[in-house]
Amino acid sequence: MLNLPTTEERLGKSPQRLVRYFVLLMALVYLGLGIWLWYTADTASGGGIIQLGPTARRVLGSVFILYGLLRFGRGYQTHFRTKPTVDDHD
Repeated sequence: MLNLPTTEERLGKSPQRLVRYFVLLMALVYLGLGIWLWYTADTASGGGIIQLGPTARRVLGSVFILYGLLRFGRGYQTHFRTKPTVDDHD
């Protein structure tokens, strides 16, 4: 077998450190997209590929907002909450 250094040994830090912030950034992107769809629901749509009416924009915006909140909550719980230590001496 080859004795290759691990990614953590080569980089000097864990790649999980970047992943945690990327997860939160993507949650904010979904929230922003949902808010933007709600905000622009009453404006006339341009000549894009997919034309959506105001009701469809609000429904899709609501889905994006809920999904962004869900991703943010799960990402925060997974990556930023301190894990309680288990004490076996009780």
